[in-house]
Amino acid sequence: MSERVIDVRGLRKAYGDMVAVSDIDLHVDRGEVFALLGPNGAGKTSTTEILEGYRSRTAGEVSVLGYDPASRAAAFRERIGIVLQSTGVDPFLTVRETIDMYAGYYPRRRSTGEVIGVVGLDEKADTRVNKLSGGQQRRLDVAIALAGDPDVLFLDEPTTGFDPSARRNAWEIVRNLTAIGKTVFLTTHLMDEAQYLAHRVAVISRGEIVAEGPPDTIAGRDRMLSHIRYRLPEGAPSPPAWGQTVEPDGSFTVRAEDATRMAHEITGWALERGFSLERLEVSQPSLEDVYLELTDGEGSP
Repeated sequence: MSERVIDVRGLRKAYGDMVAVSDIDLHVDRGEVFALLGPNGAGKTSTTEILEGYRSRTAGEVSVLGYDPASRAAAFRERIGIVLQSTGVDPFLTVRETIDMYAGYYPRRRSTGEVIGVVGLDEKADTRVNKLSGGQQRRLDVAIALAGDPDVLFLDEPTTGFDPSARRNAWEIVRNLTAIGKTVFLTTHLMDEAQYLAHRVAVISRGEIVAEGPPDTIAGRDRMLSHIRYRLPEGAPSPPAWGQTVEPDGSFTVRAEDATRMAHEITGWALERGFSLERLEVSQPSLEDVYLELTDGEGSP
């Protein structure tokens, strides 16, 4: 049986007449990476800050590690780690000194050397903070959150502003966290990030959870029509009526329930006429496609 470390039922948050979070339910199991996706203003931040104990709720039941975050109990705070979008640390301390300092605030701590290894800063352990790159400083942020050996980590847009290489490195850090038994609650606006990292995702729109589940199957994504896209070479005859649409660049897109059969039919038609199709692609709707459909294209994640 999986153990729920976060359990939310009927959570509501209102600011006067404006309802930011409307009676949502969600849960996160131990050792899971859970991603909360939603446009700006959808209720992501309000929900996350309520779970962290930094914002009060209007109604509903919330349990994190068996505690009500609203109590702000010291025992609760000792067991969570938070990585904000931006943080400030003493620029003249070394990586090792910084982690040691923050670890000293907690009754239990993880070995500084182990924390440094988890976030991949072994070669920078004795480097001053102001000499670190932006990506390395972000790794240090995660290390600080790990210093007190928390059971749950809240990561708020952890790779915002990263280049592709740094983003991939950060993803491996998150994978390392689950390998040592941590539970991760992640907010992100990057669909590929949620796809790669999350065991489950929830999409919040206008304060309501509109879909929840594994990234590959959320909202029936695995059952949606596949897309077959191709271009015809110059001089080729018009294709049969497969229900395709013509894209702005002149390519054709066919939506099919059976992608294998339809791709075979399309390529067979081309081969019978002695030409090859250009830019032939077969794909399922991406998580971003599903997200945009669920939120009606509202804002940006």
